[in-house]
Amino acid sequence: MQFKDKKAIYKQIADKITDNILSRRWLEEERIPSVREMAVDMEVNPNTIARTYGYLQDQQIINNKRGIGYFVTPNAVKLAIESKKQDFIKKELPLFFKSLDLLDIDLNKIETLYKEYHTTGDKNENK
Repeated sequence: MQFKDKKAIYKQIADKITDNILSRRWLEEERIPSVREMAVDMEVNPNTIARTYGYLQDQQIINNKRGIGYFVTPNAVKLAIESKKQDFIKKELPLFFKSLDLLDIDLNKIETLYKEYHTTGDKNENK
């Protein structure tokens, strides 16, 4: 995994785990990789994964069943969506709005492009 400089590594890993939950790669109430398994997979120190898991436990997205492992909570999708939504609104949207202003892009144009995106999907995403 390629890490970015501006965000703590444990939070970037938490984002990846949350994405796995939102994309239904990991289902609610399903066991997730152990701290050591995840550390090997992500090529990071196990302490970093332990911190990531603690962070996700605090958000109630995963929980630890002592002696068994970590599991996705029954309402993880709902909690993950809400968490990512709030993060997007607080951090990404202001930058987006600033770019719109700087580039003099009208919201009507954005609405048109958004509708077009939904019509074509992400087929054109990697062009």
